[in-house]
Amino acid sequence: TEVTEKLEEVVMIWTKQIRQVLVESEQIRREADDVGPSAELEHWKSRMSSFNSLLDEIKSPRVKKIISILQAARSKTLKQWKELDGRITIAANEAKDNVRYLYTLDKFFGPLANASPVMMEHIPSLMNTVCMIYCTSPYYNTSEHMTSLFLKITNQMINTCKTYLCEG
Repeated sequence: TEVTEKLEEVVMIWTKQIRQVLVESEQIRREADDVGPSAELEHWKSRMSSFNSLLDEIKSPRVKKIISILQAARSKTLKQWKELDGRITIAANEAKDNVRYLYTLDKFFGPLANASPVMMEHIPSLMNTVCMIYCTSPYYNTSEHMTSLFLKITNQMINTCKTYLCEG
C-alpha cells in the first residue's frame, strides 16, 4: 500500500506536468505581423518534436513498469493517466501529420520569398497544394489552420513586394 501511494504521487506529478504541456500547446500563438509561411512549418516541427519526446518518455520501460504496478493495484489515478496518454498521442499525431502536409508546401516558400513581384507562376501550384492539404488532412483542414497559413503566405508576398520596391 505504501509503495502504491508513492507511485500514485509520482503519476499525479506526471499528470500535472503533462496537463501543463497540453495547455501551453493549445494556447494562441503570438507571432510577428509579417511572419512568413515557413514559420508555420517550424511551429509544427517544434510541436512534433516536443510531443514525440513526451511520448518516448511515456512509453519508457520505467514508466510502463510503474503503470503496470498501479494497474495490478487497481489504482484510481490510471483513469486520468489513460485520458492524458490518449490526448498526447492525438497531439503527436496531429503535429506529425501537419508537418508532413506542410512539407509539400516547403518547395514554394523559397521562390515565394525570393521572387520578383511577378510571382504569379508559383501561385497556381501553391494554391493547388493548399487545396490538397485542406481536402485530405485530417487535422490541418480547420478554418483556424487555413487562415493562419493564408495569412503567412500573404505576408510573404507582401514582404517580397516591399523588398523589390526598396531595391528598385
